[in-house]
Amino acid sequence: MDTCNRCFLLSLAFLMLLFDCMGTNVVFGFSGNYEQIETMVEEVLDHSPHFSTSQRIYDTEHVEDDEWQMVETKGNQFIVNGQPFYVNGFNTYWLMVLAADQSTRGKVSEVFQQASSVGLTVCRTWAFNDGQWRALQKSPSVYDEEVFKALDFVVSEAKKYKIRLILSLVNNWDAYGGKAQYVKWGKAAGLNVTSDDEFFSHPTLRSYYKAHVKAVLNRVNTLTNITYKDDPTVFAWELMNEPRCTSDSSGDTLQSWIAEMAVYAKSLDAKHLVEIGLEGFYGPSAPARAQFNPNSYATQVGTDFIRNHQALGVDFASVHIYADSWISQTISDAHLQFTTSWMEAHIEDAEKYLGMPVIFSEFGVSSKDPGYNSSFRDALISTVYKTVLNSTKKGGSGAGSLLWQLFPDGMDSMDDGYAIVLAKSPSTSKLISLHSSRLAILNSMCSWKCNWGCRKKNALETILYHDL
Repeated sequence: MDTCNRCFLLSLAFLMLLFDCMGTNVVFGFSGNYEQIETMVEEVLDHSPHFSTSQRIYDTEHVEDDEWQMVETKGNQFIVNGQPFYVNGFNTYWLMVLAADQSTRGKVSEVFQQASSVGLTVCRTWAFNDGQWRALQKSPSVYDEEVFKALDFVVSEAKKYKIRLILSLVNNWDAYGGKAQYVKWGKAAGLNVTSDDEFFSHPTLRSYYKAHVKAVLNRVNTLTNITYKDDPTVFAWELMNEPRCTSDSSGDTLQSWIAEMAVYAKSLDAKHLVEIGLEGFYGPSAPARAQFNPNSYATQVGTDFIRNHQALGVDFASVHIYADSWISQTISDAHLQFTTSWMEAHIEDAEKYLGMPVIFSEFGVSSKDPGYNSSFRDALISTVYKTVLNSTKKGGSGAGSLLWQLFPDGMDSMDDGYAIVLAKSPSTSKLISLHSSRLAILNSMCSWKCNWGCRKKNALETILYHDL
């Protein structure tokens, strides 16, 4: 970094500190706000050939092994080491399956490396594969050790790149087994079950699921020798990917299942956070909020955003965003308008009724949609990022987002239309990188406010004095 850039950043850092200490946006005749400061910092960083995004993120957020602590919640925010932690992340569901084959294991490292290079810090992935090809759980409580070792690799590799994992424990859908596979196992064992939704209600099927939760949480990683439930690399346990119970639109069946499983997970592991994995649809407990649902069907799938997240043991809320699936497949500005109102409604509810953070844990747009173009994808991502930032800057419940989904190059056969390959998407890559920078600045400012003399001050100084 040249002297001018370094001095400029030092000046901005001083201004930030004064803003914070004096509680004003006017210092020495400069009337500004967070966004203006942030923009100026980004312009300097973008035009400095010696200060890449990846260097910036590593230098700012570098955490020694003995300081790699659990993510916790404090009110409606995430914290690590007592400091705010804002989530910029992604989904890559297939990591364990590809890690199970040495010929494709490198793709796991590749996607983590690429994600880290643009500042992504959280990955959501599957810790299940039930009765399918390369199954983790071949039958109830019977596991393929080689596939479990593949999951061990995913966890250890994530830590290498300072990426935390949200590990989902079962699927609502048939892919990778899901609740349908549990019902098949029940039938094979002689149970009188006829509906896939009996996964939520039949005591034996509940016991199958609980046994899987226990097996994963108590797993000792063969590469690190750390038990999963003791590993800070795990951000949170997700009870299920997109649970729905359409046979009971009242929501009682699913509520009962959530209440039991959240407490059960906590009984095994009180250290980690637990979330449900919901899409965010409003149900009978909040009829006035149903206006925000994407369609009338959303009220009939047995989920209930506010009620579900009030269950004991649930630490934060999850919401998915798929305007192109829920509203209309044809791309239009209505998708962006829905995205904003959908997010703002859930942030408000997380603050007003839940008192917890909310992560928008899946969002994207398919390249297969009529009218799709990369500019619209960037507009959608920008909309999500902007809405999250508007909340975080005010200390609100909007705590982060996870793109669906990040892929390395050479995996076209697995692309569902939503894959983002950073090497082929320079504008999207820059957008993600800039959002990471914004969150890094926000974290640093919050850290100053929390404790000016703390270790985080040194991390910020690393930015300012980089390449002296």
